[in-house]
Amino acid sequence: MKGALASQRGLALFGLLSRALLVGIAGYLLVQILPTVFEARTIQAIVDRLAAAPAATVPEIRSAFDRQRQIDLGIVSVRGADLVITKEDDHVVIRYAYDKEIELFGPVRLLIKYAGRSK
Repeated sequence: MKGALASQRGLALFGLLSRALLVGIAGYLLVQILPTVFEARTIQAIVDRLAAAPAATVPEIRSAFDRQRQIDLGIVSVRGADLVITKEDDHVVIRYAYDKEIELFGPVRLLIKYAGRSK
C-alpha cells in the first residue's frame, strides 16, 4: 500500500490557482494586443496594394488611403497625411510608423511600436 501512495501524482490547489492566474493574464494580454496586430496587418495590406497600383501622385495615394480608412473602420492609428511616400527605382515606396499604447491596469501601460513599408 505504501508503494501505491508514493506513485500517485496530482495537482495541489496552489498549483492549480497559479496556473489559472497565468492563463488568465496571458488571455487578457492577448485580448488587448490582438486588435492592434490586426490593425497593423490591415494597414500593411493597404499600403502594399496602393504601392502596387499604377503610378499616382502623392496626394492621390494619401487620398486613396483615407478612403480605404473610411471603408475599414478598424484603422485609427494612421491617416493618409502620416504616410511617407517616396520613389525608389521607378517604384512607389510607402512608409509608415506609429506607436500604440495599451492601458493594462492602473498606471501600467504597454507601448508597441509599429513600422512598415510597401514591398
